[in-house]
Amino acid sequence: MLRRARALARSALLVAALASAATSAQDRISEAETLLFQTDHLKNVAPAATLSYEFRKTGSAETGFDDTVELRIHTADGAKRVSVAFFTGARKIVFPEVTRPEGNPVLLYFLERDIREMERRTGGKPGYFRKAIRLALARSASVAQTQVSHGGKALAASEITIAPYLDDPLKDRIGRYAGKTYVFTLSAEVPGGIYSLRTTIPSPAGGAKEAPLVEERLRFVRITR
Repeated sequence: MLRRARALARSALLVAALASAATSAQDRISEAETLLFQTDHLKNVAPAATLSYEFRKTGSAETGFDDTVELRIHTADGAKRVSVAFFTGARKIVFPEVTRPEGNPVLLYFLERDIREMERRTGGKPGYFRKAIRLALARSASVAQTQVSHGGKALAASEITIAPYLDDPLKDRIGRYAGKTYVFTLSAEVPGGIYSLRTTIPSPAGGAKEAPLVEERLRFVRITR
């Protein structure tokens, strides 16, 4: 019980840190930050509902797997609340429930797990990875308009791409993971606003035909009520 409580507290702190602005109040909020953190992604989802996502990990460096993520939206005491079943069985990760979410918490859960994985692989500190991601979103993110396919339809979407460690002065400390990219694909026409979240750690050998070291992708599947 104590271990579970500590895990929940740690998760809550990390989720809050990811959600907080990395820039000062004087800085202009970037388009990428606005799309990801200042948009009400759940406005098109009325409680009670469950958003289902598929997760796939592939790559040459580690064993891959497929799993599921389910986001449950409900109301309690007059407030919208979101809980998550992030993975199943032995891989299940405990995350705190979010009350009155300002966006889709699956983004923060995905990033929180990603930071844990980067800490495990490199021995780096979580604060370093959080800061690098937020600074990249604030300063160097590219935003492109695209389309995604869902339910047999082509839907308008925005695609945000960052490479947070590529130009970092400390990138040598994380070695072959420094080229990691993050791609966030959003669509207001998808329930919950997030179509997919993907990270790719390219092979050090380079080349389009080389399999990445690790690639992870979470993709929206369906909404059920």
